[in-house]
Amino acid sequence: ASEVLIPLQMEILSLQGLAQLLETVNEVRRVLNRNLKIKGIVPSMYDGRRRLSDEVLKEIGKNFKEKVFKTHIRECVKIAEAPSFAKSILTYAPSSHGAEDYIKLAKEFIKEGG
Repeated sequence: ASEVLIPLQMEILSLQGLAQLLETVNEVRRVLNRNLKIKGIVPSMYDGRRRLSDEVLKEIGKNFKEKVFKTHIRECVKIAEAPSFAKSILTYAPSSHGAEDYIKLAKEFIKEGG
């Protein structure tokens, strides 16, 4: 792979996990692929009603500015249910806000040269 796309839950522990993941990416660059790039960070399980979601979003925005995708994957029960039916969110619940978010993310990804 030449790029890494990082989904990040809007939780404090996810920030700690992100730090560990970045160490791993740097190790891969050092040992295996010096051209490995971070394509971006996708905020996931976002809930605008919870202050924590916005706090985590601000924190990653401060540190990764242009790497944070504008599209946020909102919390959605249908996203959690889809794998148990061996379906993607787009086939399981195509009109859900989860499906809408992933379509929006795909468009943003393509627009950014993905």
